Amino acid sequence: MIHALVDGELDAAAALAVERRMAADPELAAEHARLVALRGALANVRRPVVSDDFLARIAAIAEVKDTEDAAEPTTAKAEPPPQQQQSNVVEMRPRAPRWFNSFDWRQMAASIVLTAFLASGATQWLATADNGSESFAVAVANGHRRSLLAATPVDIVSSDRHTVKPWLDGRIGVSPAAPDMAKDGYALLGGRVEVIGDRPMPALVYRHHEHLITLVAAPRQNEAKSVPVADDLSAGGFLLVHWTDDAFSYWAISDAERPALDDFVARFRAAIIANPAAGSPG
Repeated sequence: MIHALVDGELDAAAALAVERRMAADPELAAEHARLVALRGALANVRRPVVSDDFLARIAAIAEVKDTEDAAEPTTAKAEPPPQQQQSNVVEMRPRAPRWFNSFDWRQMAASIVLTAFLASGATQWLATADNGSESFAVAVANGHRRSLLAATPVDIVSSDRHTVKPWLDGRIGVSPAAPDMAKDGYALLGGRVEVIGDRPMPALVYRHHEHLITLVAAPRQNEAKSVPVADDLSAGGFLLVHWTDDAFSYWAISDAERPALDDFVARFRAAIIANPAAGSPG
């Protein structure tokens, strides 16, 4: 969120929320200041000067190539009509010097960084897809662990599903049911966006006594529907329960005792069945 704030990608409400968190956390404020300084330093990087001699050499290479192409036998390939060929020569030759004069090496560097980032993200996603539920479980566990180390485990703080669901839907276009189970000992703290395999996914956070329960809901619009089934998994030292319905693939993770987590899952699923409209993806 701090990176998005520095890049001017947040709306007024989200920006205000981040600024309030920075005001209460000196480490976040220092990180924001570092990013602002880095952005300013990169913006002031001087563009390398391309010498006229270098441009002349490139233009000469282009002219030699054009001459060689013109000397090729006409039987080698079909030649365009004379008028079209002449038009191509007139268009292309003056462009070489202008292209090098206007070339921005910073843009090239940014493109290289972006390409490397996308490649690494694709590799990560392929690894997650190939390893199946085990890798996904590890990613869910890592997200839960990060939330325990953060100043707050949620991006939107609210015990009202009518606040949490619209917030998630507005950010990523999908949100699971968020039933109020405080009377059963599971208080809704809010929600956050988890990014797993480069895909943003909604996550709900509940509190049970001194334990937090994270519930990640992966949309299943593109998957074949199946009979709901519960699987017990273990990842990163936490207890994790996985089950599916027609709309989502759910992953509930916590350091709570096994009976408590099983009870949470049972009550959450019962709440969705009792109120099907609340379980819609939107």
